[in-house]
Amino acid sequence: MKKLRTIIVAGLLVWIPIGLTIFVIKLLIDLLAQIYLLIPPALRPENLLGIEIPGIGIIIAIIMVLLTGLIAANYFGNRIIKAWDAFLDRIPLIRSIYSPLKKFSELVLSDQTQNFSKVLLIEYPRKGVYSLCFQTSKELGEVQDHSGEELVCVYIPTTPNPTSGYIVLVPQNEVKELEMSVEDALKMIISLGVVVPNPSALLDKE
Repeated sequence: MKKLRTIIVAGLLVWIPIGLTIFVIKLLIDLLAQIYLLIPPALRPENLLGIEIPGIGIIIAIIMVLLTGLIAANYFGNRIIKAWDAFLDRIPLIRSIYSPLKKFSELVLSDQTQNFSKVLLIEYPRKGVYSLCFQTSKELGEVQDHSGEELVCVYIPTTPNPTSGYIVLVPQNEVKELEMSVEDALKMIISLGVVVPNPSALLDKE
């Protein structure tokens, strides 16, 4: 029975991630396809051209993302986005969900080279207890001047929700840089430490 249980668990460990991946992808595709329903029926391709275009909802969603990006990238569009963010920030329930996700997305997707550039290991919240964290900056200006030593600003995410966490300033000589990627570290944090990067995979990256 113990061997049978081991075999069943091994099989589930193969199929559960595959099933969940397919489910999430299908959910995302279905969600993007719903954007197509926003188009008035008279303006839809099957009514204008007389033919149905497969995947038209996803195509329209991609076009909308590109257009939104073009608008948000210029000065006036950026002002509109900021006004929209300020409006959502005044709604209690929406604010607690939207604002942290917005800030975390900006931090992760930012093109600044220092943001989340390294995965680090520090002793936190006390000596002898270690926490995974991400380097966010080494240029700390006035904080650096008053400290009298070289500091590193790190972000310590909480688990399983990495959008909340702590900013800690740590002396450079107390920071240990890890070989794992930011993506692997996030997987480990979100999975409560269950998913641990394979050491052999880290060697392959080198």
